Amino acid sequence: MKFLGVLMAIFLSAMAVQAQQAITPNPSALPSYIMGPNWFPTVLKPYQPTSIRPLVMENSPRLHDLIRNGKLRLSMADALALAIENNLEIAVSRFLHPIAEADVLRTSSGQAARGFQGALVPGGLTQGALGVGVNQFQGAGGVGSAGGISGGGGAVQIPQVGAFDPSVSVNFSLDHNTTPLNTLQVAGVPRVNTTSTALTTSYTQMFSGGTSFTYNLNTIRQNSSQQFLLYNPAVISRFTIGVNQPVYNGRGALPNQRFIMVAKNNMRTSDELLRQQVTATVIQVENAYWDLAADSEAIFAAERNLEVAQRLDDDTKTRLQIGTVAPIELATTASAVAAAQRDLIIAKTEFQLDETQLKRLLSKKIDAELNAAGIETTDELPEPNPRDVPELNTALAAAFEERPDLRITKQDLANQDISVRFTDDSLLPNVNVFSLYAGAGLAGDNLNASAGTGQSLFQGFSAQFPEYATGASLVMPLRNRAAQADNLRARLEQQQLQVSEQRLRQQVELEVRQAMVNLTQGKAQVEAANEALKLAGQVLDAERTKLESGVSTTYNVILRQRDLAGARQAQISASATYAKALVELHRSTGGTLKQNGIELRDALTGEITKHPTPPFQSLQKANTGSN
Repeated sequence: MKFLGVLMAIFLSAMAVQAQQAITPNPSALPSYIMGPNWFPTVLKPYQPTSIRPLVMENSPRLHDLIRNGKLRLSMADALALAIENNLEIAVSRFLHPIAEADVLRTSSGQAARGFQGALVPGGLTQGALGVGVNQFQGAGGVGSAGGISGGGGAVQIPQVGAFDPSVSVNFSLDHNTTPLNTLQVAGVPRVNTTSTALTTSYTQMFSGGTSFTYNLNTIRQNSSQQFLLYNPAVISRFTIGVNQPVYNGRGALPNQRFIMVAKNNMRTSDELLRQQVTATVIQVENAYWDLAADSEAIFAAERNLEVAQRLDDDTKTRLQIGTVAPIELATTASAVAAAQRDLIIAKTEFQLDETQLKRLLSKKIDAELNAAGIETTDELPEPNPRDVPELNTALAAAFEERPDLRITKQDLANQDISVRFTDDSLLPNVNVFSLYAGAGLAGDNLNASAGTGQSLFQGFSAQFPEYATGASLVMPLRNRAAQADNLRARLEQQQLQVSEQRLRQQVELEVRQAMVNLTQGKAQVEAANEALKLAGQVLDAERTKLESGVSTTYNVILRQRDLAGARQAQISASATYAKALVELHRSTGGTLKQNGIELRDALTGEITKHPTPPFQSLQKANTGSN
């Protein structure tokens, strides 16, 4: 009985440790799947599907609230908010976090992590787990088998059994068997009829340190036609308690919690994958928005150019009537009007194409109202600001700290380090120590079946027929080539990841340098384009004055007019290029979301709690150029 008390103390202590190591869910409004359903007091809850958030395939109300009189008036902040709420690429990546939580839930039970696309689950972790969990031994049942425990006066073997989630099994059977005999000396009859009623129950659990516990109770009631039996009917019972503890290979938290460690790391990876996708989508939206803003200015410039060409054509017709110009001048001005109309059609076509692209980025589906609505951008292309170009070392430090792809690589390295340490441990031989206590009972129940069963169980639990056993087992693979290969591969894959990380850091540095060069050049191009537009306007005004004085020709005015149109288009293109260069700088330094005031939690929920704030304000363009 003292030995039984010691075993129960070990069991209760291990359960306390397991409870202390339970994973605490992150307190937030988002549903958490880490802990799974509570099993008490709703004991049937673990056997029912867990509730998940309903799938919403409709556009957010914000989208239709912004449509007024057939126009979708859109600021950059509105566009980013709509992308967070409706973009389908973000919606797909949003599932990674709950999937990662489900993986933590699965590994908390002692099973292997399943992983997900973009997160590393090293292959070396499955050594000894057969891809299904921490331990390949899941226990066995049967009368006398004690759930994998073998004993009873001979060699005793108690393997490592169970998982972190306790398992209870109950087996009940009725059996009638007729057996012919070749002698009358043993049973006293030529054939034996046996009726058996058997009940087998077991409880198994494994703990984070590798300790496993198993409890089995087997009871069978037999009624036989044999003669010379001491009890007939007889109730036979046996209960066993076994404990197994690895000494070398498989001892401690790392071998047994390796999948939990990886699953927790992959939860952080899921957030970085979502951050990476949100960043990519924000960049697409920003570039599409600036393309559309540039298209709007191009349409406005083309309309102005058409108005000027039409006015010059009208003036030429008037002069032709009074005989101050030659008829050939009218063909020249008509050609200029046709060219201006062509440019306006091209500008409107480009606007429609970019408008469709932006609508796709901002909606789950393009319904009739959104399809009919035209987008009107309210933010103007940004003017260069000296503060836009950061100091190189500051930009590089920010990139190495904030880039999601670098963070994902660090998480992959952390997972691979777990694999290396696990395969190091797996090189050791398998040495286990174990202990067993068992009790048996035998009673008759001629008068009262329940009394016979109770007496048999009492004999077993009161240690009238006890069995005590303890021992050790050693499994030492000769040459150990499988474990050597697993460890070798894990360390080679670790070095491969380290080289990949260095390559990525080098690529990040190159992207930051290129982004800063492009932004600096873009700033200079915008300033030059503004000056060129201003001068082209002055030249056109001077040519008009000369035409009115009779010292120039309509053809010369049209040439100056075309120069002004080209300068205006170049200025619009330079401003759009500068805006995109600024977007690329924020991407290369990992500051896209921070610069736009976007919280990752908003991306996780798909609901904006704080309106995004673009990094630059809408600026009124200077009046550079002339009609």
